[in-house]
Amino acid sequence: MSKLKPDIKIIYSGIFTKWDEHKDELPRLTKATVHVPAEIDIEFGFIAQIKKAKNQKLRYCIYHPDIPDDNGNIRPPFDGEVYVEENDWKFYLGDTIWAPEHNKVGNWRMTLELKGKIIADKTFKVHMSDNTSSIK
Repeated sequence: MSKLKPDIKIIYSGIFTKWDEHKDELPRLTKATVHVPAEIDIEFGFIAQIKKAKNQKLRYCIYHPDIPDDNGNIRPPFDGEVYVEENDWKFYLGDTIWAPEHNKVGNWRMTLELKGKIIADKTFKVHMSDNTSSIK
């Protein structure tokens, strides 16, 4: 029996259209970038193409800056596991900015792991928007 080595690559990364996790469609890339303005409801992340890994457990993790919860405690990284559904599968890992946006500024690292090994890794730099208006 041959052992197929999984083939993984990030095919899109940046800012996306709003994602609905209850639908089969993945969001569409609107801007390829790692620089993300801290704007309410902006969707950012990456789509990875995973081949030759059907039924393997995929672990995802989003390490965000030290964002406090309502009690002032730092939120832990957001992580979970899914099983690779097909031999040529596209998976979206992303997040969105929520109010207040000022405490979302910083590096957001997103990773995927198979069998304890990081197979995809991308860091996004969330910054306050440069949209400043001058009064004349």
